[in-house]
Amino acid sequence: MTRTITPRLRTLVLLLLAVTGALLAGAGPASAHAALTGSDPAQGVVVDKAPTQVSLTFSEKVAMSDDSLQVLDPRGKKVEVGAPANLSGTTYAVKLKSGLAKGTYTVAYQVVSADSHPVSGAYTFSIGAPSQTVVSGVGTAAGGGVIGWLYGFGRYFSYAGFIVLAGGAAFVLACWQRGAGVRAVQRFVVGGWLALTAATLWLLLLRGSYTTSGKLGDVFDLDLLGQVLQTKTGASLVSRLLLLAAAALFIAVLFGAYNRREEGEEKRDLTFGLAIGGVVVAAGLAASWAMAEHASTGLQPGIAMPVDVLHLLAVAAWLGGLTTLLVALFRAPAETPIEAAAVRRFSRLALGSVTTLVATGTYQSWRQLGSWSAFTETRYGQLLLVKIGLVTLLVGVAWISRRWTGRLLDTTDTVSGTTKAKQSEKARQPEKEHASASKSAGKGAASGDGKRTAQLARQRAAADAAREKRLRDADPNRFGLRRSVFAEAGVAVVLLAVTTWLTQTEPGRTEQDAKAATSSSSPSSSSSSGTLTLDMPFDTGGTDGKGLVRVDLDPARVGGNEMHVYVQRPNGRAFDVPEVKVAFTLTAKKIGPLPVTPDHLTTGHWSANGVQIPMAGDWKIAVTVRTSDIDQVTVSKNAQIG
Repeated sequence: MTRTITPRLRTLVLLLLAVTGALLAGAGPASAHAALTGSDPAQGVVVDKAPTQVSLTFSEKVAMSDDSLQVLDPRGKKVEVGAPANLSGTTYAVKLKSGLAKGTYTVAYQVVSADSHPVSGAYTFSIGAPSQTVVSGVGTAAGGGVIGWLYGFGRYFSYAGFIVLAGGAAFVLACWQRGAGVRAVQRFVVGGWLALTAATLWLLLLRGSYTTSGKLGDVFDLDLLGQVLQTKTGASLVSRLLLLAAAALFIAVLFGAYNRREEGEEKRDLTFGLAIGGVVVAAGLAASWAMAEHASTGLQPGIAMPVDVLHLLAVAAWLGGLTTLLVALFRAPAETPIEAAAVRRFSRLALGSVTTLVATGTYQSWRQLGSWSAFTETRYGQLLLVKIGLVTLLVGVAWISRRWTGRLLDTTDTVSGTTKAKQSEKARQPEKEHASASKSAGKGAASGDGKRTAQLARQRAAADAAREKRLRDADPNRFGLRRSVFAEAGVAVVLLAVTTWLTQTEPGRTEQDAKAATSSSSPSSSSSSGTLTLDMPFDTGGTDGKGLVRVDLDPARVGGNEMHVYVQRPNGRAFDVPEVKVAFTLTAKKIGPLPVTPDHLTTGHWSANGVQIPMAGDWKIAVTVRTSDIDQVTVSKNAQIG
């Protein structure tokens, strides 16, 4: 029978794509999860004697290759000797050539943090006295560009595939065993397996380019792929593929032998065996994330990884079961409707999942943030607040669904009557088909073609589809439940996108520790600098296009800075323009432009944390203000930073 995508399901798919694109495009390069907390020589210092080595200290252990740490002289030539080495703990160093001349040297690093995310940056120090340098384009943000966007897209679909696969199978076994024979449910769960498998292969191919060059041409570099397979992330991706082979066998049994088995003790035994095997495979798949990302580093990894596995399993049981329920409510045939008892069982399963999510999420939040202030002062904390808000909204909508579930009763007479009518209609269908075929044969013999037969087949298919839709919509309580579950699924799509972005963001505890270490290691720079304020009038030339943009940079020194941008109308009131972008250029050293896209906080106010200034000098600060779809202007001023 021909089926078409319902408008609501189409809306949900479009929402998924829109939210994914917006979040992944807005995320830009993946945030560094290991932060540079110290260096010797330090950033921006002038030393009297040439050092014998350069050492960098990170907030956690990192993986380095032979080219991860480079030191360039004022002319851009490499002066390091040999490969970087681990001095102790989280400190790494590279030897320098002897007899280095006076001038400004650039240190560029590109490593992979212990939780699998690329980290890169650059800074300068001087020997004897600062000098001109021709070095530019070093220390570019790892994990950015097209490869970074594609990698983030793959991460999203890997999470989504796991949730649909594990949650859909759990829904069938624990809540609606008759669903194993529903074609729409089968296609949905198999689609989750295909999505997770394809996304895993996608991430494995992109991984080498993502952590090194960021070039599309390196995606199929076999040498890079070989290096990836030797890393913790590569091992986790390969283990995920092996577990997916076991998951394929599980799906084959669930929708094959299990579906054909009659009710009885033998089927109950098979249900128990499938449940045990499914939990083992799902836990293994969840562990492939836990052993390679946030949970594997930092505080208490021995506790954090099992907690992370439980968290992922609870998410899959809740959201995966929810989306499978949505498919059943919209696509299950009228002769196999989902029972109210199955919906109630899922409601209890969802309640247990939410309880587990609250417990494990609370532990994860404490571990990744470390303080209440990190909720508002770090990007991770702000995203976590958004996630908590979405979960709260989802629970609220789920409460409405529970009310509809309470009203949804198994009306035996109605179902029986519907089934009998359906069977009667099916009994008459062969006669209609025979009559139609006879007429079609007569006309076909006369006309020489089967156009009439094809037309009748299309009409029958459309009539069957319309009849099934009327039967599914006959119960107002079932229709209300469908709408509330559809709303839940829409919120879940956005929640998954925010969660994916959260996993690519530097944990709040790490960010705050890095800021504290950086400020304590360079007191002279902090004391000699203060807040920099620049006022720049602008006129985009369009209607209501005049105003004033103010940039505050604190503490206006080498290293990390906090930037606030305020846009005002000529009368001094806040001006909420559509877009503001900032770029820093040090023309004398041929560095930049270094783009910064601040976050919109309130009306006329944008902010960005961790704005990195690699060296002191006379920087050009350019601000692009857009007041409409076509009206924008760039204004700039020079200022001494550092």
